[in-house]
Amino acid sequence: MTEVAHVADDHHAPSVIRTLLGKLGISYNEVVDDASLPAARKVQAVLVEDAVGALLILFGQNQLLDLKRVTELTGRDLKAVPHARLLSMLNKHSLRILPGIPALTSSPCLYDEQMLQEPSLLIDSGEPGLLLEITSEDFKSMLSKASAANFGEPLDKISPNLDRPHDDGQEIHSAVNAFTARRIQQRLESTLEIPPLAGTAQKIIKLRVDPDATIDDITGVVETDPALAAQVVSWAASPYYASTGKIRSVEDAIVRVLGFDLVINLALGLALGKTLSLPKDHPQQTTPYWQQSIYTAAVIEGLTRAIPRPERPEGGLTYLAGLLHNFGYLLLAHVFPPHFSLICRQLEVNPHLHHSYVEQHLLGISREQIGAWLMRYWDMPEELSTALRFQHDPYYAGDHHKYANLVFLSVRMLRNHNIGTGPKQDIPDELFERLHLTREKAEEAVAKVLEAEVLLRELASQFGH
Repeated sequence: MTEVAHVADDHHAPSVIRTLLGKLGISYNEVVDDASLPAARKVQAVLVEDAVGALLILFGQNQLLDLKRVTELTGRDLKAVPHARLLSMLNKHSLRILPGIPALTSSPCLYDEQMLQEPSLLIDSGEPGLLLEITSEDFKSMLSKASAANFGEPLDKISPNLDRPHDDGQEIHSAVNAFTARRIQQRLESTLEIPPLAGTAQKIIKLRVDPDATIDDITGVVETDPALAAQVVSWAASPYYASTGKIRSVEDAIVRVLGFDLVINLALGLALGKTLSLPKDHPQQTTPYWQQSIYTAAVIEGLTRAIPRPERPEGGLTYLAGLLHNFGYLLLAHVFPPHFSLICRQLEVNPHLHHSYVEQHLLGISREQIGAWLMRYWDMPEELSTALRFQHDPYYAGDHHKYANLVFLSVRMLRNHNIGTGPKQDIPDELFERLHLTREKAEEAVAKVLEAEVLLRELASQFGH
C-alpha cells in the first residue's frame, strides 16, 4: 500500500465496520482523509432505488455518475434514496457516512470496474475524515456477488469553463440549441426568453449609480413596492440587528438600523430574486436558496469589514454579490425546465463533485456562466457579473477580483462548516494574500455569522415564499 497519513491510536473506524471487515477477512489501514489523496483511489458509495428496491453503486471519485447510463445498463429508473431514510439506516449502525462495503447493506451492488485498476482503494469508514485503505485484490473479494460495468464519466473529459468568459455567449447558445429541435437564429436574449427587469429593480439600479441619491429617494422607491417595504421593515426589526425601539416605517429602518448602502443593495437583491420564481424541484440535502444567499451575504459583509480600509472593496456591492451569487441556479430552472429535474437527480448521486461538472456534462454550461451573462444583459455593475462568473476560481486575479474572491471565500468557508452543498475544498493561501486578509480574521468573521445562525435562518425564511 502507498504512503499515507495514518491516524492516531484513539481514532478508529466504527466498531460495526471493524467487526464486518474482520468477518470478511479483509485487512486495512486507517488513513486521514486529505485533498492530496488521488480521487481515482477514493470509492464513492451511493444508494439509489426504484419500485423494485435499492441498489448500491460504487465508483471512483474521479468520475461522475451518469444516471442515464445506469438506466441503460439496468433498465431501471433509479434515484437517490431519500436522505432522511439513508440517515436512519446509518444511525442504526452508528455510522455518519455510507461506506463502500456491499456486505453492509442487503441491496445488490453495481460497481465501475475501472476502480480496480488502482493497486489499493480508499473507502469511507463511516466516520467523516477517516478512510480505510484496502488492496484492490481484497476489495474485489468483497464484490463477488456484485455486477461490474463501465458507467462512470471521467472528470478529465468534462471541462467546466471557469476562466473564458468571452466564450459564454456561444456556449449558452450551444446549450440552448442542444435542447431544441431546430437551429435557433434569433439573438441570445430572445432565445432565452428572459423576463424583463422589474420596474422596482430598474429604479433601484438608477439610484445606485446616482451620487446625489438620498435616503428619501430610496425610501420612495421601496415604499411603492408593498412586499419589498414589508421585508425591509421586518429585516430591520429582526433580532439579528438588535435595534432598540419599534421600527415604524421604511425610513425608520434605513435611518436607525440598516443604512442607505445596505438597504439599496438588499432591496436590489430581493427585487432581482423575485424576478425568477424558486424552482419547485431541488436536490435533496441542498441548503434552501435564500438561506444560502443570506448566509453568504452576511459572511461577505463581515469579511469585507475585516479587510484593511485602503484595500477594501465597496461593501454594498460585495453584500449584493453574496446575495445573488447563486442566481444562475434560478436561471437554469427557468431556461431549461424539462431538464432541471435531471440536474437535481444527478447532483444527488454525485455529492463528491462540484455542481459545475454535472451542469457541464448535461447542458454544456454552468449556472455561473448564465448568471453572469444575465447580470451583463441587465446592465448590472461589472463587479457583480465578475463576482458571479469567477466565484469558483480561487486563482482569479483579473479586474474586480476581490468581489469574486470574496464570494469564493465565503462559500467555501461556510461549506467547511457544513452549510451549503458540494465537496469541501481547501482555500489557497494566495487568495487570503490577494484580499489582504489572514485566515484567522476570516475565521473570526465566519464565527460571528454562525453565532447568529438561528436569527439569520429566521430572516431567510421571509424570502422563501
